[in-house]
Amino acid sequence: MENYPNCPKCNSEYTYEDGNLFVCPECAHEWSKESEEVEENVIKDANGNVLNDGDTVTVIKDLKVKGSSSVIKIGTKVKNIRLIHEASDGHDIDCKIDGFGAMKLKSSVIKKI
Repeated sequence: MENYPNCPKCNSEYTYEDGNLFVCPECAHEWSKESEEVEENVIKDANGNVLNDGDTVTVIKDLKVKGSSSVIKIGTKVKNIRLIHEASDGHDIDCKIDGFGAMKLKSSVIKKI
């Protein structure tokens, strides 16, 4: 059995190849093999969902705020995120959190709503 990529739309693992396309039987999404090479710049949340600028996400674990005794609690909603594709420190999301202000987050600690 060959190892095909998960569907970029619904993250299904049951994709198959059809000529020059990959096909997802669950959501009927089709994409070209060439687009797989471009996907290296895609930022995904902790569940593997593709993130976009302007998305609303929630924090999936308590986060200590550096330089403060404050904690961002699990379930905190973050609106209108901005993606940082050249993040060297792993913080690939720029956002504003109510009560905390502007900060950067890692995509591994959030999930898309």
